[in-house]
Amino acid sequence: MVNFERTITKFLLYILFMFLTFTYFTLYGMAAVGLTPSQHLAAVISSAFYSLWNLHSGFLIPKPSMPKYWVWFYYICPVAWTLRGIITSQLGDVETILVGPAFKGTVKEYLEVTLGFGPGMIGVSVAVLLGFNVLFFSIFAFSIRYLNFQKR
Repeated sequence: MVNFERTITKFLLYILFMFLTFTYFTLYGMAAVGLTPSQHLAAVISSAFYSLWNLHSGFLIPKPSMPKYWVWFYYICPVAWTLRGIITSQLGDVETILVGPAFKGTVKEYLEVTLGFGPGMIGVSVAVLLGFNVLFFSIFAFSIRYLNFQKR
């Protein structure tokens, strides 16, 4: 396991971030199906977006290492906000010393230097993830209300 600290606050934050993540993935899928004329096209488009989200989430390429002309995509990537929220809420206050070939300091300092995850972003991450949920739901509601792909 990851050996997270066993406190009720961290547990509830983890559950909140996982709930928001599953919700926006579900709502994104619903919006993709609503915007496209077939489920097959929605699957292809969703697959492309999932790949882009995975690439620009900060997991494969951390934000400080990203080219400056791609940082904008990091900020509109919901998976990046999920990772930022979970990692910051679970490890952002850990003062354990890390010693490695390229870094010596605490876990908190490592997150700030290597990943660019500063303190105080948990609330912002929750707000942004709620915003993505509202956005994807609104797109879905608009698409099923105003778009009609039926052929007669």
